[in-house]
Amino acid sequence: NLIFINGTMGIGKTATSRELQKLLPRCVFLDGDWCWDMSPFTVTDEIKAMVEDNICHVLNNFLRCTAFDNIIFCWVMHQQTIMDRLLSRLDTHGSEVFRFSLICSEAALKQRLHNDVVNGVRESGVIARSLSRLGNYREMNTRKIDTTEISAKQAAQVIYGSIYPK
Repeated sequence: NLIFINGTMGIGKTATSRELQKLLPRCVFLDGDWCWDMSPFTVTDEIKAMVEDNICHVLNNFLRCTAFDNIIFCWVMHQQTIMDRLLSRLDTHGSEVFRFSLICSEAALKQRLHNDVVNGVRESGVIARSLSRLGNYREMNTRKIDTTEISAKQAAQVIYGSIYPK
């Protein structure tokens, strides 16, 4: 299983993915943010292409590895074309692909991001950027999970139930 989890910044992708990793057998987790954890953080066409190439390389290696039954990948992917471009470069033959978008209310997202800013986890500019992208995920070809009133652990349980229904 290849499990894509997307959503805007601060929505809970990483926390949900970590919780899901605890539930799934023979599982590996890749956070797309790890592929461009740089200082200074710079976004150019060259860097975006390199990051996507790195992500596809790592995911294809995981897909070929017989040690794993489940691969979790989370990243912002705020446009359907980003997800489609990545998937077009992956060898998913013999794999089932699951796509999830985490969404929540604007108020909940503002509060989460505000807490992150206060705790020094994020810079204040992230709030406006993240809120501006929130609506994008409602339009994507994914299953939506509203995290407004559920924990990352509960979101992970919803995803698990979709992958392994009773």
